[in-house]
Amino acid sequence: MMNSHRTIESNTRTSPLNAEVVQYAKEVVDFSSHYGSENSMSYTMWNLAGVPNVFPSSGDFTQTAVFRTYGTWWDQCPSASLPFKRTPPNFQSQDYVELTFEQQVYPTAVHVLETYHPGAVIRILACSANPYSPSPPAEVRWEILWSERPSKVNASQARQFKPCIKQINFPTNLIRLEINSSLLDYYTELDAVVLHGMKDKPVLSLKTSLIDMNDLEDDDYEEKDGCGMDNLNQKFSSTALREGPNNGYFDKLPYELIQLILNHLTLPDLCRLAQTCKLLHQHCCDPLQYIHLNLQPYWAKLNDTSLEFLQARCTLVQWLNLSWTGNRGFISVAGFSRFLKVCGSELVRLELSCSHFLNETCLEVISEMCPDLQDLNLSSCDKLPPQAFNHIAKLCSLKRLVLYRTKVEIEDYDVIASMIGAKCKKLRTLDLWRCKNITENGIAELASGCPLLEELDLGWCPTLQSSTGCFARLARQLPNLQKLFLTANRSVCDTDIEELACNCIKLRQLDILGTRMVSPASLRKLLESCKDLSLLDVSFCSQIDNRAVLELSANFPKVFIKRSFTQ
Repeated sequence: MMNSHRTIESNTRTSPLNAEVVQYAKEVVDFSSHYGSENSMSYTMWNLAGVPNVFPSSGDFTQTAVFRTYGTWWDQCPSASLPFKRTPPNFQSQDYVELTFEQQVYPTAVHVLETYHPGAVIRILACSANPYSPSPPAEVRWEILWSERPSKVNASQARQFKPCIKQINFPTNLIRLEINSSLLDYYTELDAVVLHGMKDKPVLSLKTSLIDMNDLEDDDYEEKDGCGMDNLNQKFSSTALREGPNNGYFDKLPYELIQLILNHLTLPDLCRLAQTCKLLHQHCCDPLQYIHLNLQPYWAKLNDTSLEFLQARCTLVQWLNLSWTGNRGFISVAGFSRFLKVCGSELVRLELSCSHFLNETCLEVISEMCPDLQDLNLSSCDKLPPQAFNHIAKLCSLKRLVLYRTKVEIEDYDVIASMIGAKCKKLRTLDLWRCKNITENGIAELASGCPLLEELDLGWCPTLQSSTGCFARLARQLPNLQKLFLTANRSVCDTDIEELACNCIKLRQLDILGTRMVSPASLRKLLESCKDLSLLDVSFCSQIDNRAVLELSANFPKVFIKRSFTQ
């Protein structure tokens, strides 16, 4: 799918003095989300390929790469999912993008050209596999070149981010950036990535330490005793347990109390503890320790063997997160199917975002083995064929379904909206972001059939026009609305805003980016009426200038009023 978009021959420069190669990204091969659409270049990850489009200019430009979310706003919505227990505290990545380069090099520097609200990059990794090699590698390794906790950058201006990276002992032409946008005031925009490196292996300093993906749970990422996902198999299957007359005072404690204590450990910590004695091995292997199982932090190491050894311990698992895992052959369809056939009966939540190994067989197994599933996330599983989604109809208990960036084929969104309005009377959240052909008829069916809606995203739906009265009717029929996104709809007008002010007093978030028809006066009425409003995006609203934003912000200091700009 990526190959149908822009693939750019990278500009490569080699210095004759030190044999350093400097190259821009050749291709974007994988990513978790983007603000743009699949059939466009505006605000998409594909803009990261090639030389800069915008840098050193600052501001909001469509030629840059933009991720889908920013800040904590999405975590404050009715649709926000609860976090998984046992997530290592140092795993804070929310998004990622993977880039290939023309030549394999031993990296000496990675520069990221950020043009708007910088500071989202928190990890840079290198892969040993060459995506352009005709034969698959015998082993795929990921090494962390640089990592840091999320930190706030106060300036929104463009910058060239040049972190000090670690040396690694293999050449690479596959770089991965991991992103956390939770501290940003607005969307971050990336323009290009530059890889510096040597063709020949440099002499490593004695003080240089290699960083391994095993140690996501350790503060300093130092290898301590090899207890990462690489060793998960032998740790759990180890039989060489310490013999002794007793287990100290642990065997005096109630079983339930020990279980409660172990609930605070990460998965690799359980691996370590399971080796200490038979008593603790028994506790660490108890299926009650795996009611919530978050394997996303270990995406770089998790494979079929890992799932096989976890299998006996996960028979009671209810929440399972396999997002980002299994790519490049690490997890097979057979391995995933075997795991779910043993561990799927109790599942109520299954996260599979960016799990590119999934095929129709996998969805069939999910539908058969997980009868009580309520929450299924298939976002960015872009390899699934359209017919595979027919199996989802068998999941009768489903309450949340995420199909973002999948190949679901929908010819008429009005028909879907009508069916939702007729069958889903208790629906509370609905995301129709970038639905191309939904009209006022579909919106009318939704509004009349789903009066409990609290969250509705109609951003970038070009066929909706305010002149039909669709937005005003929405406001009158959906009094419980807390979040409404009408992003990039130029027809939204003062009448629509005033209807929201009169009828949707619970409103917390409103995005009307790009409208030409809304005045400061109507926004003031909205802010006076909606006391809980916390986010208002008026970027590129032609009637709302900086002065108006400053005045409204001064009068309503609890509301974050966003206004983007282009230099």
